[in-house]
Amino acid sequence: MNFSLYIAKRYLLTKSSNNAINILTVIATLGVVVGSLALFLVLSVFSGLKTFSATFLNSTDPDIKISVQKGKSFHLDSSHVSFLEQENDIVSYSKIIEERAFFKNKQKEQIAHLKGIDKKYTHVVPMDSAVFAGKWIDFQSNSAVVGNGIATKLSLGILNYGEPLKIFVPKPGTKYTTDPSKAFRFINTQTVGLFSVSEELDHKFVYIPLELAQRLLQYESNQIGALEIKTKPAQIASVIEKLKQHWGQDFKIASREEQNSVFYKILNTEKLVAYLIFTLVLIIALFNVIGSIIMMILDKKKNLKTLSHLGADLKEIKNIFLIQGFLLSFFGLVAGTSLGTLFIFLQNKFHLFMITDSIAYPIEFQSKNLAIVSVTILLLGWVASKIASSRITDKFIA
Repeated sequence: MNFSLYIAKRYLLTKSSNNAINILTVIATLGVVVGSLALFLVLSVFSGLKTFSATFLNSTDPDIKISVQKGKSFHLDSSHVSFLEQENDIVSYSKIIEERAFFKNKQKEQIAHLKGIDKKYTHVVPMDSAVFAGKWIDFQSNSAVVGNGIATKLSLGILNYGEPLKIFVPKPGTKYTTDPSKAFRFINTQTVGLFSVSEELDHKFVYIPLELAQRLLQYESNQIGALEIKTKPAQIASVIEKLKQHWGQDFKIASREEQNSVFYKILNTEKLVAYLIFTLVLIIALFNVIGSIIMMILDKKKNLKTLSHLGADLKEIKNIFLIQGFLLSFFGLVAGTSLGTLFIFLQNKFHLFMITDSIAYPIEFQSKNLAIVSVTILLLGWVASKIASSRITDKFIA
């Protein structure tokens, strides 16, 4: 066995005659354990939040969305349709139109987003499962499915045939006028269902048939706002690459993460900030490691002189305490991450902490997080040990 490693293990596992050193060593070890546990849990919580958000977005956003780089609409020609039909990795696709509109029910008014969809939309995004009152769109009529937030503001009910939901959009190029009939086009729709997904979406969207939206906006039959696509699992990247080659630079082709880029950037930024804060806490905790090793060096001064006289050189003696500090950090890391892994298991199984009465706080074990924590702890532990062992000089052991 390596000489420095053997002595380092003896010093670490054997109690010192000085009780203060023993206490300081325990405090230093506990500091590393708590720091490792905290850092590992924080990273795991952010991973859980990301997975939870991805699961939520799966039910509201498509795998891929195609829209034009400039303008609001484009014409879907036969070559585009042929490519979509022949691509084996594409499960389904849906034509949509999205536009800000003015909604009115009786004397109440609200601005929100109108979304025209075709019959295949629910094969791409399962929004029909979010309907909690009424039913999904009837494509043979002027039906509408409204977000719960919009319905509340407009005092909308379902199947209220006495009062239609009026949808207004401005006529393009119209100058200022006091006559609404000259400035806006409008249609009457019948609310057949209400959906609820999240506060944001519940206040944002009203769904109507695609043909009805085209008529309101005076689009041609093959003119749409975007295409939403569902792909086979794990094939999103390859399909995007094929789409970019076929559709060219005039179209914006975005994955689900790119569609929600702001959200993911905020989440990743918060994760980075949390990592830096807890790393700073770890650095402070590792000062205890430095103090513990320095105290051990002073306590073992006579032993170190004896080792020097027996032939151990300065580098080997320094390595004793370098390895000791590294081992202390390693044991703290193992204990901290083990406790963290146990907590993750218990949280996922027994739901110890809840966001709401029905939603447990998301947390997820990921090997990547374990690797980040391990590298951070061991690197900082090595630096701390290096600083402490540098106190040993030729004069000190002479």
